Amino acid sequence: MNSYRGDKRRNTYKKKSGKSKAGNKSGSGKWSGKGILKNRYVLISIAVLIILTIILGVRSCLTGGEYHVDVDASQPELDVQLLDVNPYSRPGISTDNITGVVVHYTANPGSSAQDNRDYFNGLQYSQATQASSNFIVGLEGEIIQCVPTWEVAYASNERNSDTVSIEVCHPDESGKFTQESYSSLVQLTAWLCVKFGLTEDDVIRHYDVTGKNCPKYFVEDEDAWAEFKENVRKAIDKTQ
Repeated sequence: MNSYRGDKRRNTYKKKSGKSKAGNKSGSGKWSGKGILKNRYVLISIAVLIILTIILGVRSCLTGGEYHVDVDASQPELDVQLLDVNPYSRPGISTDNITGVVVHYTANPGSSAQDNRDYFNGLQYSQATQASSNFIVGLEGEIIQCVPTWEVAYASNERNSDTVSIEVCHPDESGKFTQESYSSLVQLTAWLCVKFGLTEDDVIRHYDVTGKNCPKYFVEDEDAWAEFKENVRKAIDKTQ
């Protein structure tokens, strides 16, 4: 029985050997089809990734890169909390003709605009140093005015007498501003430019005065600084 079955199997194989070869070809075709299908999925995935990259790139250009900004140069809402007149943060000295706006960062991650304002005001008691700013932009975009724009603030060294200074809060050590802070900074800067007859080219960093790494994010990323100035220009153009 076993021998007969073996013979029958062999005879069947011989008789159908051509068909078996065809079957092998057919099987090979099936595997080839799966490979093609797999390759199609890979190509489709790559195409989708390329399309998404292009869309994100275009969107980035349209929205202004890192930040989405839609402000003009109108006066932003100001919380006026002027410092007490004192030799350490508000000397009460009149400025000369304003020829620039200087942007700073607080270098105190996570601190609020109110924290920094109170620190400046407390220097009259601690006498630790001389420091202040005309404006402070907070983490949520709030703006506190500490010193009138016609008075000197101790912020920008030899440019104190002919500039208005803006300190900006930031959430972490990178020095990068929140979306809310950034938008308020653009509007405040544009408004000051219109107020004093300046352009975006008159907006500088503390770094441009002393070489200090301030504001950190705008010093270490020149493209981000150029983008900020362009946003200021656009805000000015919306108003004029």
